[in-house]
Amino acid sequence: MEPFQQTNAPGLQDRFSPEGHCFGCGPKNLKGLQIKSHAVDLEDGSLEVRAIWHAEPHHEAFPGMLNGGIIGSLLDCHSNWTAAEHLRRAGNLDAPPCTVTSDFHVTLKRPTPSNMPIYLRARVKEAKEDRALIEATLEAGGKICATCTGTFVAVKPGHPAYHRW
Repeated sequence: MEPFQQTNAPGLQDRFSPEGHCFGCGPKNLKGLQIKSHAVDLEDGSLEVRAIWHAEPHHEAFPGMLNGGIIGSLLDCHSNWTAAEHLRRAGNLDAPPCTVTSDFHVTLKRPTPSNMPIYLRARVKEAKEDRALIEATLEAGGKICATCTGTFVAVKPGHPAYHRW
């Protein structure tokens, strides 16, 4: 897969959850990963959400290789924002509904180098009115290092995450 270009545009997280404290994607969590996901409309009319992320030494499992838990967090949060943006568009909403992870499964295909850009891509595989099944990849050095499939659900009033963004 070809890498894509870094953008200076605000990520979905900055636009819709500027006060978010999530470890993976919260703009206000200065010790978090601060993923910046960007919606891209592809030529076939589908949505792909992309992010470029850079590791630091404290994200490593051992010198030069990204920790598996960090990989899981990157894929989880990026996929969650993919679902949120899809539901926003499908519902013709001004802001996305607050979505949470129902389940996600990560496959670590090969070690992920930490000394180069990490590329995240995610797409909707299936969707209903209040949830989306997302497929995502994490790439480095031109190779897919991890994949993720997960279900992300819009929460309703009374859920602890409701109104978090």
